[in-house]
This record gives sequence, structure tokens and C-alpha cells, in this order.
Amino acid sequence: MPPQRLVRFGVSIDSDLLQKFDKFLDHAGYGTRSEAFRDLIRARLAEERIQNPDAEAIGVLTLVYNHHQRDLEEKLTDVQHHAHHQIITSTHVHLDHDNCMEVIMLRGTVGTVRSLATALASFKGVKHSNLSLTSTHDLK
Repeated sequence: MPPQRLVRFGVSIDSDLLQKFDKFLDHAGYGTRSEAFRDLIRARLAEERIQNPDAEAIGVLTLVYNHHQRDLEEKLTDVQHHAHHQIITSTHVHLDHDNCMEVIMLRGTVGTVRSLATALASFKGVKHSNLSLTSTHDLK
């Protein structure tokens, strides 16, 4: 890929908003406003792309569940085996005597990944689930 050309442009912004943005930059450790603007723009574009169920995406699904729930671990494993082509890796953590956490890295179309996440999260005994998705569009 050829080097990208930098373009400078002006932005008009309310002074109070700019002051809040500068505090954010300082807290987040950004060296310049430009770095932060680029990250914010990339994040917003990725959010927009993952609204399309046919877009390619990667994601992390976190499940917290009661490991005493009858047949739950077997059901979770069975669904994951049937979707092995979407699962990059998974990790299992024992939180305490009753609860476990499973962290599963996924890939595929947004629609397929969301469907798999919903299937895994819907079992009785799953106490919490969270899917974080991002687009793979600009990773190539």
C-alpha cells in the first residue's frame, strides 16, 4: 500500500468543548489533537461498518455463567464445536466456587457473529454476556 498523504484542515469548535477534549487528550495520553481525531474518526467508521450484517468483523464475547447449571458447559462447548470456523480461540476462567467466565474470540460476518453470540448467551445459567465487535475492513 503506498504511503498516505497527510491533509491539514481547520475545525471550528466551541471553546468549552475544546477544553473538555483537551482534558480527555491529557487523561488518555494522546500526544496531539491530530492523533485523537484520527482515532475517533476510525472508531466511528468502524461502528458504522458493523451495522451491516454482511460486513466482515472480529469480536470478543465474554460470558459469565454458573458452572453448576446442569449441562450448561456441555451445551456451550457443543455450540462452539459446531461454529469452529468462527472461533479463533477461547479462554476459561474460574471466578469463584460457583461462577466461570469464558472469553471467546470470533470472526465472520457481523450477522453470523451476532447470531453465535446470542445462541451462547441465551442458555439458562448464563448470568452476563457482552459482545464487542469491530470491523476488519481496514486491517488488510
